[in-house]
Amino acid sequence: MCSLLHPALVLIVAGLFLPLLRGVYRNLCMFIAPVIALVLVWTVAGTVDCRMEFMGIELQVLHLDSLSRLFVTVFSIMAFAGLLFAYRQAGTVELSAALVYAGASLGVCLAGDMITLFIFWEIMALASTVVIWSGGTSASAAAGMRYVIFHLLGGVLLMAGIIAWYHDTGAVMFSAMTLDNMATWFIFAGFMLNAAAPPLSAWLADAYPQSSCSGMVFLSAFTTKTAVYVLMRGFPGTELLIIFGLLMILYSIVYALLENNVRRMLAYSIINQSGIMICGIGIGTELALNGAAAHAFSSVIYQALLIMSAGSVVYMTGKRNCTDLGGLFQSMPVTAVCGIIGALAISSFPLASGFVSKSMVSQAGVDNNLFLVWLALQAASAGVILHAGLKFPWLVFFHRDSGLRPGDPPMNMQLAMILFAILCLFIGIFPGTLYVMLPYAVEYVPYTADHVLAQLQLLLFSGLAFFLMLPWIKANLGATHDFDWIYRVLLNRIFCMLHNVASTFVNRARDLVITMLGHVLRRLNGIVLSGQRQSLFLSNAILLSVAFLLIFLSYALSA
Repeated sequence: MCSLLHPALVLIVAGLFLPLLRGVYRNLCMFIAPVIALVLVWTVAGTVDCRMEFMGIELQVLHLDSLSRLFVTVFSIMAFAGLLFAYRQAGTVELSAALVYAGASLGVCLAGDMITLFIFWEIMALASTVVIWSGGTSASAAAGMRYVIFHLLGGVLLMAGIIAWYHDTGAVMFSAMTLDNMATWFIFAGFMLNAAAPPLSAWLADAYPQSSCSGMVFLSAFTTKTAVYVLMRGFPGTELLIIFGLLMILYSIVYALLENNVRRMLAYSIINQSGIMICGIGIGTELALNGAAAHAFSSVIYQALLIMSAGSVVYMTGKRNCTDLGGLFQSMPVTAVCGIIGALAISSFPLASGFVSKSMVSQAGVDNNLFLVWLALQAASAGVILHAGLKFPWLVFFHRDSGLRPGDPPMNMQLAMILFAILCLFIGIFPGTLYVMLPYAVEYVPYTADHVLAQLQLLLFSGLAFFLMLPWIKANLGATHDFDWIYRVLLNRIFCMLHNVASTFVNRARDLVITMLGHVLRRLNGIVLSGQRQSLFLSNAILLSVAFLLIFLSYALSA
């Protein structure tokens, strides 16, 4: 047993009771639950384990250490700020689902065994689907259905791996594994699907932008980051993760640069940033793992800030495409400034949070003589600067004047953005406040002359490249096809073709059978029988045929 109240249950119970409350009680329940969860994990020191027995299997329903405390902390902050951003415009169903979603994410990070992890994993998938469906459009309904199919597939893979692991080892405790048997491969595949690793990654850019303006804020924070957490816990140092991470980084940059829809563009940046973390996990040294954990913490905040800024623009203008926006700095100054701070953070600008976390992963690549990895990470930094650091704020808030003059969003949305903008700058200026929470002791110093000058040079040349390429970028702002084209277009056409072929075959076979039956009946017509005797003859013939068929099937099955 355990004296510590499970933080995940606090949020889940609050989410389930939220529809029953009204007015001030609803708001108190909504905002106090994340604070309670945060207090619970910081009022105990060291490692806390809570165990119970279920059907003869020992479960570790809560395992709190420095790594899980770090993720629970940022998820609790995210839940509070996301609810603050959402509570005036989001419906009760969406807010309730968001609380359950956040609570399940905490449960995954605190699970010490794989059965508990799986339960929270599936709750997270179902609750996030409801968040997408809360977008309230036919597009969000269809995207949510595709989303849940992928995540149920991931759950099936994970459960198959857990069952195989228990069969092989007789244990279900969640600890570091290696890819040396089928069980761990299934578990790894389930984790990677939630991390949005290509080729099964299009669900993210497909579904997230179809949610409401507030729903995407929650979606950006939990699913992929819990996948990063379980990979860090279960597969540290797995070199295959380096390949997947680099693939995620480069693939997402290309699609983000081609994208016109501002929220789809930022959805690809989620995949990009997760790829950096997965690279760090694959490198597997203490510095790399610290860097991956620190980058997960800081990216939750600045990605949510960027998506809040974009969501505010969509909420106030009703426009989603970059080509329909521009010049909004004049009438939305708070949204613009917060969006710019988020853009600086994701671009790893010195004194912003991204600089003090991503550079740890790059330095780990240098320390391990992984030159190609370091080079790819530098290219990724340049690509992120191009699409999230420059393309988003420039085309939306500056560039040409679209003539739109919406004001800043309601005060609750502004306060959520201001809170996260302050956190981005605070972590960047005082990185020690983040480093002290990391799983390993930190000796890394981000603000050296070499680090700062190298990053400023990268920022400068990326900015120059952006403005030189601006006519090309504008000319290619249009709809893009991702890997989802395979199953939404190609496989659909193949299925329709096969269906037509099969229908044609069945129709012709049916016509042939009818023709042959007519021929047989015409031959039988020569037998002179009375109407009553003819009916008796036909019914007996049918019964005899069925009897012979049953006898044949019984013999075949017994053999």
